[in-house]
Amino acid sequence: KKGHVNYATVPSICYTHPEVASVGITEDEAKKAGLTYKTGKFMFMANSRARAVQDTDGVVKMIADKNTDKILGVHIMGPNAGEMIAECVLAMEYGASAEDIARSCHGHPTFSPNISHSSPMV
Repeated sequence: KKGHVNYATVPSICYTHPEVASVGITEDEAKKAGLTYKTGKFMFMANSRARAVQDTDGVVKMIADKNTDKILGVHIMGPNAGEMIAECVLAMEYGASAEDIARSCHGHPTFSPNISHSSPMV
């Protein structure tokens, strides 16, 4: 059986400090495509782990379809972004909604709750 690659869910990671990682489309791409969308952001400054290790520069931004809540893209700049993006890739690969991410339990104190807190639930 031949394999299948969904190129829309291949993450992009830049190993800098802070790290930058993304999957899916950007807000600009959503605008250009004429999509109705919503966004949510969460700053690393508000994360307990980031404050504890004094690495608070960064943000998680999630873009979701306004009607279906399907995740269209996630962009992370901050510590461990390259590892955190995997949750978003998996969610997008299986068609998760922003609410699915928001309602999932994340360990505390870790960086990963930033993803659920960035969910643009309405």
